[in-house]
Amino acid sequence: MTFTVAIIGRPNVGKSTLFNRLVGKRLALVDDTPGVTRDRRDAKASLGELKFRIIDTAGLEDETGDSLSARMRKQTELAIEEADFSMFMIDARAGVTPLDKHFADILRRNKKPTILVANKSEGKAGESGLYESYTLGLGDPVPLSAEHGEGLADLSDAFDEALRELGIDPFANPEEEVTAKSVIIEGEVSEEDELLSEQDDGLPMQIAIVGRPNAGKSTLINKILGEDRMLTGPEAGITRDSIGVNYTYEGRELRIFDTAGMRRKSRVQEKLEKLSVADTIRALNFAEIVILMVDATQPFEKQDLSIASLIVQEGRGLVIGLNKYDLLENRQEVMKDIAHKLEHSLPQIKGIPIVPISALTGRGLDRLMPQVFEAYKLWNKRISTAKLNKWLAETLQYHPAPSVKGRRTKMRYMTQVKTRPPTFAIFCNRPNDLADSYTRYLLNELRYDFDMPGVPIRIMLRKGDNPYKKD
Repeated sequence: MTFTVAIIGRPNVGKSTLFNRLVGKRLALVDDTPGVTRDRRDAKASLGELKFRIIDTAGLEDETGDSLSARMRKQTELAIEEADFSMFMIDARAGVTPLDKHFADILRRNKKPTILVANKSEGKAGESGLYESYTLGLGDPVPLSAEHGEGLADLSDAFDEALRELGIDPFANPEEEVTAKSVIIEGEVSEEDELLSEQDDGLPMQIAIVGRPNAGKSTLINKILGEDRMLTGPEAGITRDSIGVNYTYEGRELRIFDTAGMRRKSRVQEKLEKLSVADTIRALNFAEIVILMVDATQPFEKQDLSIASLIVQEGRGLVIGLNKYDLLENRQEVMKDIAHKLEHSLPQIKGIPIVPISALTGRGLDRLMPQVFEAYKLWNKRISTAKLNKWLAETLQYHPAPSVKGRRTKMRYMTQVKTRPPTFAIFCNRPNDLADSYTRYLLNELRYDFDMPGVPIRIMLRKGDNPYKKD
């Protein structure tokens, strides 16, 4: 990618729709509600033969101070500074508004080129707004329909003109650059990608940070990055869609995803919040390690356990970050209470690490990140077949499998079939008759004997003989 473009405009003019169109995937949430986008999001995009990095931004509003709108505007201003040039988008059907004129005046004084885009120009409804946009003093507008993909050829010509003005040759370096701290949400991971990531330890570790609203997820990411990359504040539910950034921590490449807060299902009524929760769950699908942020000043509720259970069901490594721990007086009691609830509610994954931290001050991060790396190591752990079969023989000798209807269950062979999470297959004569309680016993013993606390483990029972047995 040889240049960077930011999409600027007031709320609900179609910025995220154009962003998704140029990226080629539905990465940004799109809804009729104004102000859906709050954090700035960037990704790899293409327009014809041009390859570049594009930044989606929050809708510009004329706000100052410490309000949420003002903080959103600061994120947009950072995107303008970071980009080589901007696309200023207006809604042609709504015409030029006073807010459009206000920000067009700011962009005119900017030394960087600005492309004026008149979105929703399809049909006669957008003609008057298109002609009116000439009054903004930003040059000829590009008539466009981001939703239907009309006008992209004219937009490509405008890109060429802006690049010539900047003296940038977009084809000078055909090799794509991977820059630190860039957004990497690419969509679902294919089976081929999963296989590659199992074989190549050099790929970035993918970490999702989840939890209830206002638990400190965005604050934690900002503290790790050392900059105000994510929008934060006292308001609950600021983050609406999953935003990912690349970061290097002590020489290890990471991909960290900030996600929307997850409330109880019964409380989620609005369509936009449902989309946000669905986007969070999608982030879990391609994360490897998940940090569950828990507010130490709030009771450890059923919703926290439900999120933890979902992470375990997805087979992801889990670390609990107990945020705002420094505000507690009865610290040990809170830790014991959470550990007790986890042990009783999630008995299938004993030993989930709980790390007390303060996302605001950074206290405890020196313990949190090593715990994340340890969870990743266990998540990728592989045990040799010889050790597994020796363990199986000793375990069966100590506690044999129960008989069913007077017939003995014979376990002949065990092997690890995959990692991420560690998954094992046991070949026996009657897999469907074996009690679930005995399978849980084997799982707990396996976890304890091979030192794999807090990581999901799968045991599959298969019918068949020992493949190494000779006739």
